[in-house]
Amino acid sequence: MKGTIQVRLTLNGEPRFADIDSRLLLVEVIRDALDAKGTRVGCLTGDCGACTVLVDGEVRKACLVLAASISGNDVRTIEGIEGIETLKEAFIAENGFQCGFCTSGMIVAAADLLKRNPLPSQEEIRRAISGNLCRCTGYESIVNAVYRAAHGGRLSGGNDDE
Repeated sequence: MKGTIQVRLTLNGEPRFADIDSRLLLVEVIRDALDAKGTRVGCLTGDCGACTVLVDGEVRKACLVLAASISGNDVRTIEGIEGIETLKEAFIAENGFQCGFCTSGMIVAAADLLKRNPLPSQEEIRRAISGNLCRCTGYESIVNAVYRAAHGGRLSGGNDDE
């Protein structure tokens, strides 16, 4: 097929390759060619963050990245990010999701924040998830979930000084 290339990458710690149309987005390759369904297809314009992944350790929106441009890179989806059990438990405890569509992108963004800053303030959490949209929760429960995961289950009650 004209325009077909082979993309090679490490997906969640495992070397993978696929023959793809050179015009495909990373999110399309992750979900369709490599069968990692935790990364969601939302807006395809970079606005919603449902497709958030880590590429070589940096938060990226997979709908804004041509798959051909990341050949050889390390890509981590929610399925391949280590140490997020506490974060998942906090999302459940704080009802940090309703429909769940944004949850994988939110958790990837939050995990990146907690890796860089293990004890973030609520403002830092809000900034870290600002590229991810949630139509259901109003964000308070998400911020509380990330705060709970970071601060050992303590809720801030809206005051970062507690």
